[in-house]
Amino acid sequence: MKKILSIIIIISSLILACSNGDKKQSIEEIVASKDIKTIQTKKDELVTEQQVITQKIKQLDEELKALSPDRNIPLITTITVEVKEFKHYLELQGSVETKKNVVITPEMPGILNRVYVKEGDKVVKGQLLAKIDDGGLSQQIASLQIQADLAKTTFDRQSRLWEQKIGSEIQYLQAKSTYESAVESVNQLKQQLAKSNVRAPFSGVVDDVITEQGNVVAAGQTQLIRIVNLEDMYIKTDIPESYITSIVEGKEVEVEIPILGKSIQSKIRQTGNFINPSNRTFNVEIAVPNKDKTIKPNLTARLKINDYTNENAILIPQSIISENASGQQYVYILKDLEGDKAVANQIIITTGKTQGDFIEVLSGLESNNQLIDEGARSVKNQQTVKIKN
Repeated sequence: MKKILSIIIIISSLILACSNGDKKQSIEEIVASKDIKTIQTKKDELVTEQQVITQKIKQLDEELKALSPDRNIPLITTITVEVKEFKHYLELQGSVETKKNVVITPEMPGILNRVYVKEGDKVVKGQLLAKIDDGGLSQQIASLQIQADLAKTTFDRQSRLWEQKIGSEIQYLQAKSTYESAVESVNQLKQQLAKSNVRAPFSGVVDDVITEQGNVVAAGQTQLIRIVNLEDMYIKTDIPESYITSIVEGKEVEVEIPILGKSIQSKIRQTGNFINPSNRTFNVEIAVPNKDKTIKPNLTARLKINDYTNENAILIPQSIISENASGQQYVYILKDLEGDKAVANQIIITTGKTQGDFIEVLSGLESNNQLIDEGARSVKNQQTVKIKN
C-alpha cells in the first residue's frame, strides 16, 4: 500500500513539473525579461494569430453578405422638395431717433427774467416758455411809435393836399418816405423785441429745464429748455452700398426693441442718396409708431429688412449639401424606387441666399424630388439605399 502511495506521489510530482514547464509566460513577464529574442518570438506569434483571425472574420462577413444581402445597405430618410415663398432678411442694428428733440437756445442775450414751464409740462407750438430782459427795447419802440404816428399824420395831410393839386410832388414823396421809414424802424425793433420771448417750436413735452431764471444767457449758446415729441419716431441705420438696389423705400422691416420686449412691423420711409466714403454705406429711416409713448430716443433696435423675395423658391437644409473636388455643391435624390429601396442619384445644384438653417436652390432640383436627408453624407452615387419608416 505504501509503495502504491509513493508511486502515485512521484507521478503527480512529475505531472505537476511538466505542467509548470509548459505554462505560457504572460506579456508582462516577456517584456520584463528584456530578452530581445523572446519578445520578437512572441510578437511573431501574435501577428500570425491576428492574420488568422482577420481571415476568419472575412470569411464570416462574406457568408453573412450572401445570406443577408440587405445587411450593408445604408438606411436613410427623405424629404420632398416643395416650392414655397422665400423671404431673405438683412439683419442690422439701429438707433431710435426723433426729429423733434431739441434744446432751445435764446435769440438775444440778457437776463432770463421768467421761466413759465417746468419739467414734464405739455406744451403746444408757439407757447411762451420763457422771457428774457429786453434791455430797454420796449421804451425805444414806444418812442419810435410816436414818431411814426406823427409821420403818418403828416403823410396823410400831404397826401390830401397832393390830391387837390396843392403843394409839390417832392413834398408828398418826402412825407411818404419819412412815414414808411418810421414804420420800418418800429417793425424792426418789434421783431427784435419778439426775440426776448422764448416760444415752443413744436408741440411736445418739456424734458428738461436747463437754465433757471435770473441767469445771464448768451444768444445761440446758453441751453435753456429741452423739448421732446415722441409721436414722430424713427430708426436710423447704415446699409452697405451693395444693397442699394434691393433695399429701397417701402421695403418691409421687422423691428425688435429688446429692452422693451416689443416687436413692430414697419417699412422704410426714406433712403439716403449719399454714399459715405469712409464706410461705403447709405442711411435709411424706418418709421416707428409710438402711440403708448414707451419708445424713447436713443434706444437700440434690431432690424430685419426684407431685401429679397422669391415666391417660387426651393429651400433645403444646408446640412445635407456636400461639395466635390471641383467646388461644386451636390445632393442626392432617389431614383428607381421599389418599396423601401431606391438608388441614390447625385445631383449638382446651384444655391442662392441663406436664411437660418435653410438655403435657396436656384437650379438642379424640381418640385416633388425625393431628397435624401439623414444619411446624405454617408451614401455614394448610384448606391442602393433603404428608406427608414
